[in-house]
Amino acid sequence: MKNIKIVIEYDGTRYCGWQRQKNGVSIQETIEKAIEKVTGEKTEIIGSSRTDAGVHAKGQVANFLTSSTVPPEKICYAINSFLPDDIVILSSQEVPIDFHSRYNSKGKRYSYTILNRKIPSALLKNYSAHIPYELDIEDMIRASKYFLGEHDFSAFKSTGSSVKGNVRTIKRLDLIKDEDIIKMFIEANGFLYNMVRIIAGTLIEVGKGRIKPDDIPFIIDSKDRKKAGPTAPAQGLCLEKVYY
Repeated sequence: MKNIKIVIEYDGTRYCGWQRQKNGVSIQETIEKAIEKVTGEKTEIIGSSRTDAGVHAKGQVANFLTSSTVPPEKICYAINSFLPDDIVILSSQEVPIDFHSRYNSKGKRYSYTILNRKIPSALLKNYSAHIPYELDIEDMIRASKYFLGEHDFSAFKSTGSSVKGNVRTIKRLDLIKDEDIIKMFIEANGFLYNMVRIIAGTLIEVGKGRIKPDDIPFIIDSKDRKKAGPTAPAQGLCLEKVYY
């Protein structure tokens, strides 16, 4: 039996999210069906992150067990031949049998993309949040610095999370503006449910002038979800990289 680690890129627009669900087609289910066609085995793949419906990935990581004789580094090509063109296995390799893509992760990096102009985009509608109001990028950058470090991020977690602790360490949070595109890059040792999208939504409220940059420490300390901004739309979010 081999343990195979795969790195996956996908456009989440057409899917109900990463995790297998009864009410729609998931990324996990689609890949599992492709693996079965290659190996002849029914298998469950373990993903490093359970991305929501409409969320994208450039570096999702998963692993699965197989008895297949296909060389581990070649199995990605075989799986890709049975996948739709909006899901691609970028690489595959054999890893120790006890490797677990979620539990062994030491951190993740996400990006969030905002289209900040009055007119929406036909090309970017599935890959950005359209904000037609002018955002103050300098205030957003000032506010972003308060998120760095170790905090209890209860105020930035949606209900439905099954994790026990709410303390996470944000190692990096950068905001970059290029003409009418604002990109947020955030890296942490882990994230709560919808944490990145709520931080993005809060920073958008800062940009609109509805929340002051200096309010962020009080929102964090309050641990009150109602005091933070709204959850930003799913299509702006992308899982960039998982660290091990």
